[in-house]
Amino acid sequence: MKGTRHQEGYLYRKGSLWLLRYYDWEFVANGSTRRVQKTRKLANVGLECRTKTAARELAREFLESINLARNTPESTMTLVRFTEDRYLPFVETHKRISTFRGYRNMWRRYLKPRGEVILRDFRTVDGERMVEAIAAEHKLTSTTLAHIKAFLSGIFRYAKRQGVINLENPMRDVVLPKGKPAGETYAYSLEEIIGMLNVLPEPAATIVAVAAFIGVRKGELRGLLWENYDGEQVLISQSFWRSHMLEPKTRQSKSPVPVIAQLARRLDSHRQSSGSPANGLMFHGPVGKPINLDALAADVIVPAVTKAEIGWHAFRRGLATNLHRLGVPDKIIQRILRHSNVAVTQNCYIKTADLDAAAAMRQFEHSLEYAPNMHLGDLQRLRVM
Repeated sequence: MKGTRHQEGYLYRKGSLWLLRYYDWEFVANGSTRRVQKTRKLANVGLECRTKTAARELAREFLESINLARNTPESTMTLVRFTEDRYLPFVETHKRISTFRGYRNMWRRYLKPRGEVILRDFRTVDGERMVEAIAAEHKLTSTTLAHIKAFLSGIFRYAKRQGVINLENPMRDVVLPKGKPAGETYAYSLEEIIGMLNVLPEPAATIVAVAAFIGVRKGELRGLLWENYDGEQVLISQSFWRSHMLEPKTRQSKSPVPVIAQLARRLDSHRQSSGSPANGLMFHGPVGKPINLDALAADVIVPAVTKAEIGWHAFRRGLATNLHRLGVPDKIIQRILRHSNVAVTQNCYIKTADLDAAAAMRQFEHSLEYAPNMHLGDLQRLRVM
């Protein structure tokens, strides 16, 4: 890193503005740096900054990081330049391809048009205003806004780890605006699943049965292998995102999943009728590649079950909810779904169905019928089993 000389800059007034002329390093296109003269607006004369002494204090605060060499010349890159030249290539190398594509799409759609800010100069207020502007323009959900904040925060964490900046993460204290409510996720009931299986042709029926009865993720379903199935359980060893073969999502995701007898019979029948070999994909397309589940849903399943769409993850949530309704402990459901944290299972996958709520209220009603003279204190101690 080049040395930095102490400077006080040249402070002057022009019209209604206090301006500061100073020298700083600039990161140029070929990767080199050069020292250039710059001019910065400090404040408006008047209510914002009445005297030259007050303006000088603002100049001193601004020049402090330059004089103390707390940032590298690379910190003068814009957010756009750093993200596209440094951060996204890092994500592409170290994260799943689906994660990289999601980040890149988020960056291009929401953030790049607002990214012509110097990395070193980016403050918490800039982050908050940026997210507020995105929320106002695009009417996003709170979840999506949280993802945007996390993405920006990741950029600055990476810049700090690489020694590009030496500042606190400006996104840390950003308060998100209120987004529109996220749509309620769905979980297929056992009754809905049985109804589908009764009308679907093969192999769609067996594919739906696998999704519903072992709760695999969509990519894992496409990557299931016959050699990982022994008649009683199936091991998850790979996943497909589009044409890309990936490792399962987490270490816990590689665990084997029990196969109930009804599903085992369907799998055996599918194997015999399709003439599948001992090894290879359980479900594949016409040329041997992993089956396209979106096309299967649109072309076969939706017309048969008269639904507007099929949500493959709703089968996974359905398994969690149906097991919960049968009284299976949440920790066991977590193990079946292969979540790393039981809170994810409880908060995102187990849906309290209307039937459960109605049954609980009937139990409550039944209890009250046998306690006509119950006092308020007794009612407070009542527990519905």
